[in-house]
Amino acid sequence: MDTTYYDHGTPAERWERARAFFDAKDYAGAARVLAGLVEEVPEQTAPRLLLARAYYHSAQLRRAEAELRTIVDRDPVEHYARLMLGRTLERQSRHEEARQHLRIASALAGDFAEW
Repeated sequence: MDTTYYDHGTPAERWERARAFFDAKDYAGAARVLAGLVEEVPEQTAPRLLLARAYYHSAQLRRAEAELRTIVDRDPVEHYARLMLGRTLERQSRHEEARQHLRIASALAGDFAEW
């Protein structure tokens, strides 16, 4: 498979391309761009989080989970990653695991609803 288009350009250009794919709801295309970008700059949260979201929306739930766990391991108070991890686990019918992450996300957001 030719990935030249997806890998072409500076990291900033690829970020913009990935955002354009994501905004157009081409989640698989966004993931193709973002996977290379995350490999290149693994310490940055934003590309990894958008990659996880692209995987989630394209039903690549195990991949989404892996990216989200990486984010949460590095930054346990990353609210949105916790929320997405909970939702990803729910979509995999792993409700008990999901509950823990959803509770933490709620607490981080200041929402102390009954769980």
